[in-house]
Amino acid sequence: MGLLLASCASFTGLTGLSACVQPAWAQQQVAARSGVGPFRWDAESSPARWAGWSAAAVSRAVAVPGVGQPGDPRLSEAERRRWAPVASLILPGAGQALLTQDRFVAYLALEAWAVLEFANQRTEARRQRDRYRALARDVARSLYGPSRPVGQWAYYESMQYYLESGVFDRTPGGEVDPDINPDTYNGAMWQMARTTYWRDPSVPPLLSSSEYRRAINFYLDRAVRPEYRWSWRNAQFEQDLYIRTIRRSNTSFREARAALSVVLANHLLSAVDAVIALRIEGLEGSDGRGFALRGSLPIP
Repeated sequence: MGLLLASCASFTGLTGLSACVQPAWAQQQVAARSGVGPFRWDAESSPARWAGWSAAAVSRAVAVPGVGQPGDPRLSEAERRRWAPVASLILPGAGQALLTQDRFVAYLALEAWAVLEFANQRTEARRQRDRYRALARDVARSLYGPSRPVGQWAYYESMQYYLESGVFDRTPGGEVDPDINPDTYNGAMWQMARTTYWRDPSVPPLLSSSEYRRAINFYLDRAVRPEYRWSWRNAQFEQDLYIRTIRRSNTSFREARAALSVVLANHLLSAVDAVIALRIEGLEGSDGRGFALRGSLPIP
């Protein structure tokens, strides 16, 4: 018998097991020897009967509330409901379903719509982006060599408003000579640089002056390089199509971001809803203790 108790203690790893089991074992042994109670001493009893008594005492001593006790549904219900906010944060409506609330259908429906809307709008935005990049590559940039690297967003945005990019350097070699045609993109950038940094935009300062250096650095940071040069000349229809395509892409990207915001808000709202529902029901924490919410409305 002592071997059985020692084995149980080492298996459970609980330091207080012996203190819990010994009183129960002692009571059973006293009752059995005195002939009182169900554990009556029988010299011819097999050791298995004593093992059964000991196993019962061990199971009562180390029992965990709510685990392996099907007769206590309150604990299992509280344990299940406690995870409702976490479930709602992962999947909107899941916590409401755990709390047996019918509005879980609304959260799930909104989640399904928002996810599908995000996927559709993002797919459409990327499709339109590929279209306007192809128009820029095959039409506006086709005259300026085979090297046509993909540009940044601001580059494609500028192609809506300017017929041509203009030249980057009017006279190659030495210092950069910016484009002076204000109707081109590069010419407009150089005009902005002169207006910003020169005392008189029509009178150039010395090349070594700080005014000129700041203006040229402004131009170098924003001007279109030769490998990105474009021209919509004699291709007005294609430019109009390009403008419509890039605007459709922009609209789809905005709607995709809006749908993603709805997804995130739905997760948070469902989780907060589950927390409020638990508070109102009085299921606070994991120990099943809670509070009652009462209110009164004065009637004159």
